[in-house]
Amino acid sequence: MGVYLSTPKTDKLSENGENDRLKFGLSSMQGWRATMEDAHSALLDLDSETAFFGVFDGHGGRVVAKFCAKYLHGQVLKSEAYSTGDLGTAVHRAFFRMDEMMQGQRGWRELSALGDKINKFSGMIEGLIWSPRGSDSNNQQDDWASEEGPHSDFAGPTCGSTACVALIRNTQLVVANAGDSRCVISRGGKAYNLSRDHKPELAAERERIMKAGGFIHMGRVNGSLNLSRAIDVELKQNKFLPPEKQIVTANPDINVVELCDDDDFVVVACDGIWDCMSSQQLVDFIHERINTPVCRVRESAGQMPGSINDRWRRVRQHDHDPGAVQKTCRSEQEGRSSRAICQQCGRSQESCC
Repeated sequence: MGVYLSTPKTDKLSENGENDRLKFGLSSMQGWRATMEDAHSALLDLDSETAFFGVFDGHGGRVVAKFCAKYLHGQVLKSEAYSTGDLGTAVHRAFFRMDEMMQGQRGWRELSALGDKINKFSGMIEGLIWSPRGSDSNNQQDDWASEEGPHSDFAGPTCGSTACVALIRNTQLVVANAGDSRCVISRGGKAYNLSRDHKPELAAERERIMKAGGFIHMGRVNGSLNLSRAIDVELKQNKFLPPEKQIVTANPDINVVELCDDDDFVVVACDGIWDCMSSQQLVDFIHERINTPVCRVRESAGQMPGSINDRWRRVRQHDHDPGAVQKTCRSEQEGRSSRAICQQCGRSQESCC
């Protein structure tokens, strides 16, 4: 059966939360995949004004996704740019910090601990998603103040992860993405992509890969990875190139959007969703459920995995990824001003295509 199961694992983990500014719901289901390699962060109060949501879709293993869920938001908080209000620069730097941290001695110990925890309890939690909100959250404010330099025998993990992050502060939404997870906003019922799927066939991605000495075969970087950006220390070993020029880079696209009264909700999800539904189909799916009197944000998110599983069942003979992580974050702020979004790409016009 390879990387797929003969029957899907349909147990779902759903969660919700709210404060006086936001509500969110999330749900995950392993589906047809042999292992669950995804993780998330959902922090309504990164600080008193800012919420942080992230989806991390692992490849080759689950450890890096868990590492990002545990530490990326702390590196955003630690950034000097964050203290001055520059959320985009803060999260941009945090993506690169994940690669750096994983190659140090402390990173080696932390990855080993996370990996051991997964292996020890894999039989119990195979269908679940890891989050820093549980018993591990006592370290969620760890800003990695102590670092002991590179590990002489450890170049870094052999697995990696996408990262798609949304920060909301007052009326500002900041989206950072590396990989093929996606952030979508529903504005007046219409879906707008706030991130771009990083695939090797994109012209800019192909150019960087080739210039760095890599190649693309059958839609995969060096015949292996089907995405072109990731938090992943492999394919980044050219010492003569900066991090953003490597074959695979963690360099995130940053999109800043001003929220307005027409905004309904924001979705952050991995490619298991987008391989089965378009952005507009998912927005319509949520609208049909979130506007019913008995359906809360959590229930809307919780119904997505089953729908994706049904769609996947119909296309399983093709090379699609099953549903893994779905997170819905709904904003209910009032009195918001508007910044125009490009009708073609869904980005703010200041940074659109």
